[in-house]
Amino acid sequence: MVVSVLEEMRIQTLGVIDDAAFELSPGFTAVTGETGAGKTMVVTSLGLLLGGRADAGLVRAGADSAVVEGRFALGRDAPAARRAVEAGAELDDGTVLLISRTLSAEGRSRAYVGGRFAPVGLLTELSADLVAVHGQTDQQGLLRPARQRKALDRYAGDAVAAPLAAYGEAYGRLRRVVEELAELTDRARERAQEADLLRFGLEEIGAAEPRPAEDTELAAEAERLGHAEALGAAAASAHAALTGDPADPESVDAGTVVAGASRALEAVRAHDGRLAALADRLGEVQILLGDIGGELAGYVDDLEADPLRLAAVEERRAALAQLTRKYGEDIAAVLQWAQDSAAKLTELDGDDDRIAALTEERDALRAELARFAVQLTGARSAAAESLAVAVTAELGELAMPHAGVTFSVRQSEDPEGLECGDRVLAYGPQGTDEVELLLAAHPGAQPRPIAKGASGGELSRVMLAVEVVFAGSDPVPTYLFDEVDAGVGGKAAVEVGRRLARLARSAQVVVVTHLPQVAAFADRHLVVEKTNDGSVTRSGVQSVVGEDRVRELSRMLAGQEDSELARAHAQELLAAARSDD
Repeated sequence: MVVSVLEEMRIQTLGVIDDAAFELSPGFTAVTGETGAGKTMVVTSLGLLLGGRADAGLVRAGADSAVVEGRFALGRDAPAARRAVEAGAELDDGTVLLISRTLSAEGRSRAYVGGRFAPVGLLTELSADLVAVHGQTDQQGLLRPARQRKALDRYAGDAVAAPLAAYGEAYGRLRRVVEELAELTDRARERAQEADLLRFGLEEIGAAEPRPAEDTELAAEAERLGHAEALGAAAASAHAALTGDPADPESVDAGTVVAGASRALEAVRAHDGRLAALADRLGEVQILLGDIGGELAGYVDDLEADPLRLAAVEERRAALAQLTRKYGEDIAAVLQWAQDSAAKLTELDGDDDRIAALTEERDALRAELARFAVQLTGARSAAAESLAVAVTAELGELAMPHAGVTFSVRQSEDPEGLECGDRVLAYGPQGTDEVELLLAAHPGAQPRPIAKGASGGELSRVMLAVEVVFAGSDPVPTYLFDEVDAGVGGKAAVEVGRRLARLARSAQVVVVTHLPQVAAFADRHLVVEKTNDGSVTRSGVQSVVGEDRVRELSRMLAGQEDSELARAHAQELLAAARSDD
């Protein structure tokens, strides 16, 4: 039972389409029309709704923008519905999701999901759960071994997904370890040179043994020693001014003057509080003058011009100056450099240990990766046999009863690769396996890669067979096929139509086709028609039934809508298709 379907689309000013709206069947919808009528615009439009690349060249000439809208009916628990609601979209009646994409002629693109502006990336997320689009480019993609491996992994499901996830995680860790190890190894000489420079600097600083603020202290001492005579004379003169000059009995000193002033006030202090306060302050001045005088006397006694000490100070300052020229603007900066460099040297000296640890980790990860690779190969090989049987059976239903496909799962040896058992194998982010789809078109034929051994029609049927198998194991709500029947005709075309109709029993199928044998099996038949001016209007995409459908099939068969022979053949096709129901 189909839980999600594309119910309706509207296309405005996109390519040859001016304005067209159409409904699709929940089962099988065929889209037909003459060459150039705009059938592929249906595929292009849906691609835009699903986050495809916006190309300003798609906007109809003379129009400012193109608009594509789609209405999807979703199951309430459909993953697309949950993701849309998480992104802020509103669902009509809880189940209908409206998506629109606007493309301006200047190349700007905007997307709306459930009435809310949304990033185009959200459309891409939703597309995985809504529609699988297949066209001629997808057929060519199936020719690439990487796509074939992905198809096999998708079919295998958890049997491959689990070991592949474990392998991918180990592969990522291994790459990071290898990159770090290479960086450390490549920088070995550079690191050794850096370590030698740091050791030399630390040894030089260690030999000098500078103390914090030593440079400041020595500068002050050198200044004092260099002016010892002038300092001593100034101190002695100041001392004499405060305490008197013993060699001059007539001299007047500050202490004697202040003492006289103090005695004068002491005599009258009892009569006025203000003078008493001033007397107290003069007493403090006497004490202060005495202290200063004593200190000046001590300074003069201690001060001596010591040329030897001055030379020693200057020599030490020169030694410290060498350090500040190399390692910092002052001794504090030099000491900080030494601290930082010691830590860096410890780190550099530890790189050898780090290299050894990384080498050990790398080897362990390679062994772990090899185990996961072997598990991955086993899971893929088992899935390859099952998928080949299923696709071969489907080819029998598509008028290729004698054809058979196999999936080759092989490995290449590489001396730098992973040790898997007794072989050393090349490996990459997806494992050690090279997967290739082989086709034997008839019994006795040597299986060949489909890129070399399949015609266009055979390739179309192989792709359809693969999708039909996936529909049973990994269903997608809607499949859109753009001329998947290319290169197919006659009985094979009938079988393709029949198989698409069967697929439509479990999923919505939309097919753009030029084959009447395919279109006859559709539940709804849409015809794209141009007007005289070359555009496709709203009425230019019509659902045809009854005689109108017979006329369209007749046109597809013989190019003549009114040919009696073609009409009879068309009616026969429709009758045969209905008998299959």
